[in-house]
Amino acid sequence: MSSPSRLSSLDSWYAEGWKGLDVAVLGLGATGFSVADTLVELGSDVTVYSTDAPADSVELLDVIGARFVQTPLDVVPDALVQQAPDVVIVSPGLPPHNATVQWSVASSTVWGDIELAWRVRDKVVRGPVAAPWITITGTNGKTTTTQLTTAMYESGGLRAVACGNIGVPVLDVVRDPVGYDVLVVELSSHQLHYMADSGDGAVVPLASACLNIADDHLEWHGSAEAYRAAKAKVYERTVMACVYNTSDEVTRHMVQEADVVEGCRAVGFTPGVPAPGDVGIVEDVLCDRAFTEDRRNSALELSTVADLETAGLASPHMTMNVLAAAALARAGTVQPGAIQAAVRGFRADHHRTELVAEAEGIAWVDDSKATNPHAATASLASFDTVVWIVGGLFKGVDIDGLVERFGPDVRAVVVIGTDRGPVLEAFARHASAVPVLQVETTDTDQVMREAVRHAASVARPGDTVLLAPAAASFDQFGSYADRGRRFAAAVHEHLGGEVDGDDTDGSSEQS
Repeated sequence: MSSPSRLSSLDSWYAEGWKGLDVAVLGLGATGFSVADTLVELGSDVTVYSTDAPADSVELLDVIGARFVQTPLDVVPDALVQQAPDVVIVSPGLPPHNATVQWSVASSTVWGDIELAWRVRDKVVRGPVAAPWITITGTNGKTTTTQLTTAMYESGGLRAVACGNIGVPVLDVVRDPVGYDVLVVELSSHQLHYMADSGDGAVVPLASACLNIADDHLEWHGSAEAYRAAKAKVYERTVMACVYNTSDEVTRHMVQEADVVEGCRAVGFTPGVPAPGDVGIVEDVLCDRAFTEDRRNSALELSTVADLETAGLASPHMTMNVLAAAALARAGTVQPGAIQAAVRGFRADHHRTELVAEAEGIAWVDDSKATNPHAATASLASFDTVVWIVGGLFKGVDIDGLVERFGPDVRAVVVIGTDRGPVLEAFARHASAVPVLQVETTDTDQVMREAVRHAASVARPGDTVLLAPAAASFDQFGSYADRGRRFAAAVHEHLGGEVDGDDTDGSSEQS
């Protein structure tokens, strides 16, 4: 096992200490493979442990020169104990209460992929220093905000990339031979949990944001307090601006408690008139009162509500995403005109309050990305009269409050998922007069067909049939994207039309 001094010297791609470093990697998804591939390139000795893995990934490990041990990780593998690695790098899917993770914490040095990426971020440098990082988290809206922020930096003439939890491992980005001017890094609570608190592996973002906080992934973190503590790490050591939601007191408190670089500013985003130091909306104009010299008496125009409407970003939660992204872009000196151009040219991803079809006065909307109650709240608040398709894997999160708030006003509810009990019980308590239709089939190919038939039987002109499951998809579908595609296909089949072109969005449901 290496000495602490050797590990502390690993602060650059070009550090000599990587050669011969004995590393164990836990997990072989996209992140785990990127870790192994990076370390082999650095000259480390790499062994990957995983309960299961795609055959092509295992073959590639052999090709690049890493070892693979297929073994359950809910018990500590004997091979790992015998290896006694210098460093264990944990993939973000493994929770802290996992037996192998706990052994690693007690017996070795544990990193996440983000710490490794920060340590080697200088492999390709386009300017005088390595590309700055913009870090983004939140229970909901991370991916859209990450994409918006990236588009704004690109519009400002910089080579920017969206990476991290959005689907592109950060390690793949830092090894890009051309390099980037700025990395916009989406971080899940799982990745944040494993991020370093201090030392050379601790991320120092140029600007950071936590968009919102609501309970999620409690079974992974163990408590709401642990989940929030992980999210709060996004603000630590920020250089220019900690961007927070003025409507969310938790994010405000996180910023107040963060240990940041001297001179870093707190910048709030609000759907109302911004105070000096914030960004927000005055009449129909998105304004910056944070990054302007005379912020007490003037504001800079960033975009307009009409621009948002054209880009499909005018719903309340999408507007907040735009404002957060604009603040993060302004922290990096992107000019207002570039921000407006980026907004005008932006189109949101599939499965985010996406209009699938409209026929006979009924709108069919796919918000399969609403994988928790907080996300579903934004969807349900965006429409007047809803036939709500809800259900799935609730990840330890209570749906009762969501049903209490919106249930009495929906036209009807269509319940999917293998465990329908929480939804049925919540409606019985809070909205017993609302028609409840259950999808009885568990056949993945038939679930959405039956859900659409049920919804069509009760929807009336002026209604929105809304897929906002408030739950993860893995009980019946391959991903939230798979769930959304099947919904769209079932809608078009029901209406007698063709399905629009397939999409290629990711399947991560970490928040």
